Amino acid sequence: MANPKRKQSKRRSANRRAANAFIAPEFAKDPTDGSAFRPHRVNPKNGMYRGRQVLNVEV
Repeated sequence: MANPKRKQSKRRSANRRAANAFIAPEFAKDPTDGSAFRPHRVNPKNGMYRGRQVLNVEV
């Protein structure tokens, strides 16, 4: 069986675990109606993207 040649340091273990940490999604605020949406995506509430209407959304 393969065995580690040296003991892993606490710092290396912590850095490996930190890569899997959950990051909360960030939201942008729509200037027209103030709703929150994910950046670089179409706003699902009003269908706007970068100041243009790209989806027909029924209200």
